[in-house]
Amino acid sequence: MAKKKDAEKATQNDENSKQEKSEAVEEEEPNFSDPEDYVDNISDEDLLGDIVKTRPQETDGVESVIVVDGIPQISAERFEKLRNVVSKLFSKAGEIVNECYPKTPEGNTKGYCFIEYANAAYAAEAVTLLNNHKLDRQHTFTVNLFTDFKKYEEIPDQWEPPAPQPYTDMGNLHYYLLEPDSSDQYTTVVNRGNTVQIWLNTVPEPLKIVEKERWTETYVKWSPLGTYFTTIHQAGVALWGGPDFARKMRFAHPGVQFIDFSPSEKYLVTYSPNFESQGEPKNLIIWDIRTGQEKRSFFLNCQMMWPFIRWSHDDKYFARSDEDILSVYETPSFGLLNKKSFKIPGIRDFSWSPTDNILAYWMAEDKDVPARVTLIEIPSRNEIRSKNLFNVADCRMHWQKSGDYLCVKVDRYSKIRKEKNDAKYNGMYYNFEIFHMQEKQIPVDSVEVKESIHAFAWEPIGSKFAIIHGDQPNICVSFYGVKTGQTPALLKKLEKKCCNHLFWSPAGQYIVLADLRSSSGVLEFVDTNDFNVMAQQEHFQASDVEWDPTGRYVVTVCSFWKAKVDTGYSVWSFQGKILRRFNSGAFCQLLWRPRPPPLLSLKEQEKVKKNLKKYSAQFESKDRMRSSRASKELVEKRRTLMNEFNAYREKCHETWVEQKPRRLQLRNNVDTDEIESDAKNEDEEVIEFFVKEEITIID
Repeated sequence: MAKKKDAEKATQNDENSKQEKSEAVEEEEPNFSDPEDYVDNISDEDLLGDIVKTRPQETDGVESVIVVDGIPQISAERFEKLRNVVSKLFSKAGEIVNECYPKTPEGNTKGYCFIEYANAAYAAEAVTLLNNHKLDRQHTFTVNLFTDFKKYEEIPDQWEPPAPQPYTDMGNLHYYLLEPDSSDQYTTVVNRGNTVQIWLNTVPEPLKIVEKERWTETYVKWSPLGTYFTTIHQAGVALWGGPDFARKMRFAHPGVQFIDFSPSEKYLVTYSPNFESQGEPKNLIIWDIRTGQEKRSFFLNCQMMWPFIRWSHDDKYFARSDEDILSVYETPSFGLLNKKSFKIPGIRDFSWSPTDNILAYWMAEDKDVPARVTLIEIPSRNEIRSKNLFNVADCRMHWQKSGDYLCVKVDRYSKIRKEKNDAKYNGMYYNFEIFHMQEKQIPVDSVEVKESIHAFAWEPIGSKFAIIHGDQPNICVSFYGVKTGQTPALLKKLEKKCCNHLFWSPAGQYIVLADLRSSSGVLEFVDTNDFNVMAQQEHFQASDVEWDPTGRYVVTVCSFWKAKVDTGYSVWSFQGKILRRFNSGAFCQLLWRPRPPPLLSLKEQEKVKKNLKKYSAQFESKDRMRSSRASKELVEKRRTLMNEFNAYREKCHETWVEQKPRRLQLRNNVDTDEIESDAKNEDEEVIEFFVKEEITIID
């Protein structure tokens, strides 16, 4: 019994000790709970900022939904008719996936509806095109994106002005216009595009300003006024400028392939065919060059030629066309002009006047409706001239640089037959419709050509135009003159020419006829005052012809993209005289730096031309000095070498004189330096030559 009690006591003691140990352990565990008066001042965004940004939003999945207010409130009997009208109208912006019309218990519409498109780009386009669209006198649509409601809810009650941005000095971007000798700059791309060089066209040899490796990934381009140098990269576009060509701005647009500047260099347009941003898809973006901000974007699937967006001469407007629609936008708001597009069935192409806010477009034939060329004023939308055309296969519009004339090249046919979805034209002939823009009611003259047309070009300064027409081997070049109040007159016809391109001098009067399709590279330099062929030259496998901005030089290029050997460029005078040749392996591109328009008025320019002989003497002397600069440098180099030789010779002569006593001592006082005057050491030798004599008797 005693042993049993002892065992029970031992067991009880063990249990008590275990309990005490467990209680001790429990007391030692830390307490992570917050005190009652604790205030948490750390937000979820600070702790889990990356995760919070990706949390689902209430508007996720509805980016392609729009809300249309202003729908007529009608009964159920008329609902289907209303639905068909609204669907047809809004389907012009894109593919509609779903429609929802809220109704009252009686079946009447409530005055608004929801429309879902296939993607967010179509929804954004619907807001742009149809907001404030008048359905009838009593109903005007108000169209908004469904996602805009959250944006409007977050607008603060009190407006706070934006903080001023610090000014960034861009430097002197027009320094090149202060060059003392007025030499122009040009850029070259060599080594298969891996090396970009910028040169100053000095005489007799150009001066290299900048050379960089891998400066661009595709091609380079100057802005229209020559302010910026543009390089294209996979990540976007970069603009460079100033004396050191530092980077001034960059625009992120992955996969960009095409760029275009507005005429006044205020805006830049970039296009990437395969680019889609997060959320709203867009492949064409308009940027503000000074600030680098994105001003407007589009998702386009255009069948037109680049550029898809075309600017007015003063950057105030730009336009784009779609199927049966011409949309004109205004800057700096970048909104649709008057919030309404032009409905033009069958529109094919359009073009702005280079000097006025006048828009020209042409629409194709449709059954019994003829083709038509129309001129409209912007922003008034007034139609100032139109011309109906029949049997039209195609049209091309060519504005004269000064905007005084518009030439519409019309391809016409005698017969047409349709094969499946293609049209085959027979009996083709051509018309040039000349619109006299500066005359009352804009009269139109017509020039008909029965032969095929290969090229057309206006004289930049003047009123002549040239065309290449005919078939091999009878290719001809005809020049026409246009005067106020008169029909175009044929000035000269050059027959049997080997050419397919026309290149007018920027100053007018001179033109280069070039054959760039074949490997011959035939060049003809023509003075159109008397139509004299000044020179005939050749540049084997030439691919491009570039005039400098002043019209003094012509550059012909053999590009690596056309030929694999003998690539490079040649510089010619405007009269066709070769000045220099430059050969480089894998030469790709050459572009002259443009110049802005002169600040002198037309009268002042004419005055300078009349008095040019007064100023020509000093310029001719400078030209002679430049041309002889190479010989002067050579003469100076030879003169330096001669002076160095004379100094060395004098030093050696002094040493020779100093060593003369030692020479006499070694030679028994015999002056061997004057050995020629020592008669004792002279030997006389007589040499006789036998001369053969012959006597020939001539009868």
